[in-house]
Amino acid sequence: MTIISPSILACDFVNIEKEISVIENVKDVWVHLDIMDGHFVPNLTFGIPVIKRISEITKLPLDAHLMVTNPEFHIDQMKDFGIHNITFHIEAVSNPIDLIREAKKHYKSVGISIKPNTSVDVLTDDILSELDLVLIMSVEPGFGGQSFQESSLDKIEKLSSLKKKFNFTIQVDGGIKGSNAHMLTDAGADNLVAGSYVFNNKPETYILNIESLRK
Repeated sequence: MTIISPSILACDFVNIEKEISVIENVKDVWVHLDIMDGHFVPNLTFGIPVIKRISEITKLPLDAHLMVTNPEFHIDQMKDFGIHNITFHIEAVSNPIDLIREAKKHYKSVGISIKPNTSVDVLTDDILSELDLVLIMSVEPGFGGQSFQESSLDKIEKLSSLKKKFNFTIQVDGGIKGSNAHMLTDAGADNLVAGSYVFNNKPETYILNIESLRK
C-alpha cells in the first residue's frame, strides 16, 4: 500500500497534538516534518526542541525532511529521537555517501532529496546503492500550497526503472492532492507527502483525505 506522509507544517500548530491524534491509528502513515532553516530555503519552521516533543506525542513513524544548509548538525542532534526516516538535500552537501553512512548508524531509513531543477542523474549508482529513499520535490521547497510540477513525473519514471537494481522507495512532495496522486503512483511513487490537502481545517475529513490519495 502507498505510504501517505501528512506534512504537519499545514496543521493547526497551536493544537498539534490533537491534530496528529486524529490520524494516529491510520495504517501506512508517516508524520512528515518539514525542517527549514531560512537559509537553504526562504522559510523558517521548527527547531530541534519542537521535533523532540513531537517524537514524544505520537507512535507514528516520523519522517524528517531537512531543508537546511548543515544537515550534519541536525542528523547528529536528532539521533536519539526515534525518527524513522531522515532525508537531506543533495544540493546541501559535498559528500553525500559519507553522510548517508553516518546517518545509517542512528536511523532506520535514510533518504536524499532533489529540487525541481536538479537532475536525477546526480543520483549516481554508488549513491543509490546506499539509499533507502529518494524524495522528488515536485515544487520548489520552502512553502506549502504550491502547484504540482508535472515535470516531476519524468524523474519518478526514471527512478522507478532503477528500483529493480537498487532497493529504495520513491517519495514525492509538493502540490499533491486527490486529483493527481494516481499519476504519481502509476509512475512509480511509493510514498506521497501532502500537507494542505490533508490538514484542511476540518479534522473530521483528515482520514478521508489520506485514503483518497491511495485510490
